[in-house]
Amino acid sequence: MTRAASPQAAPAERRLRLLSCNILAGASVKRYSEYVTRSLEAVLPGRNKLDNLDRLAEVLPQFDLIGLQEADAGSLRSGFLNQTRYLAETSGMPFWSHQPNRPMARLAHSANGMISRLEPYSVLDYPLPSRIPGRGALLAQFGEGDNALAVMIAHLSLSAPARTRQLGFIAELLQDFPHAVLMGDLNSEPGSAEMRHLFAKCSLQPPAQSTPTFPSWKPRRALDHILISPAIRLDKMWTLPQAFSDHLPLAAEIRLPAHVAGPVRGRR
Repeated sequence: MTRAASPQAAPAERRLRLLSCNILAGASVKRYSEYVTRSLEAVLPGRNKLDNLDRLAEVLPQFDLIGLQEADAGSLRSGFLNQTRYLAETSGMPFWSHQPNRPMARLAHSANGMISRLEPYSVLDYPLPSRIPGRGALLAQFGEGDNALAVMIAHLSLSAPARTRQLGFIAELLQDFPHAVLMGDLNSEPGSAEMRHLFAKCSLQPPAQSTPTFPSWKPRRALDHILISPAIRLDKMWTLPQAFSDHLPLAAEIRLPAHVAGPVRGRR
């Protein structure tokens, strides 16, 4: 008698690779002086910006979920190109969404963006509290109920008091999700008072060690973050060696319970 093969056990966990990237609307900065010497390029479209986006698009298929900050939603400086959509389509990623913030006439229109291999169950936009309006957070939910993965993408203010209010607001939005991720340019170091305020108000955990991302040509400050709740396991976190703006992209590989976050399409 031949014994029938035992059914293969379903995996207990699933791995996802995340990337957070402030893309500076496609501009490339390699030293502080270029903020001045190339200031005109910052508000005008150019082939170099598109080339920079194309280089980033080549990297994106390595990841399952990408959060963008300072993507242009379609204004003069980008040649009226929605950069989140362009990156998603050029990289062959199936899902994208964006949250336009702070339009400056037709010259510039910054946005948070999300590009994903997972199909979101919902995507919500939230304006962040600030004395000067124009900052926002994008909340994507993958799956439903306790099986949902909540991913928030945010770009916070330069002012510490504003960041404290913004992180308090974000903590309230994420506190009911057992599986939560906050990723983005938070303009704040992990040990700052406003970050401690965040960790005290929700389950997001401080990183085990700082990962400097700014400035991209000589990173000294950990301003970009991928923060996770305790139900998610972090395998590794690293910066990409390629600089696509004045921030280095921050990457992470995480593990979730297998039933969390819904289906994932295969990588190319």
